[in-house]
Amino acid sequence: MPDSVFTFHVDEDLKAAFREAAKARAESDEQLLQGFMRDYVDSQQNDAEYDAWLRREVQIGLDSANAGNLISNDEVEAAFAERREATRRKLMR
Repeated sequence: MPDSVFTFHVDEDLKAAFREAAKARAESDEQLLQGFMRDYVDSQQNDAEYDAWLRREVQIGLDSANAGNLISNDEVEAAFAERREATRRKLMR
């Protein structure tokens, strides 16, 4: 893919400080900006994928609940009481 030019305005002090920071890392300001842009795009894509996954999982849960596949609070409390007790027994050995 051919390169293109990305032009924007930035405060002169920020630009100078950025160039110094890039130089300290032995990178050009262009290399750093390209890296930041790639990281940002990747982050946005990951966020979008996670959001889609979460929405699917929530919908699956809602569909299951609407179909009557529910566990009562008493059943959950009893199951976890058993797990807590099993853990206590292991710790007391």
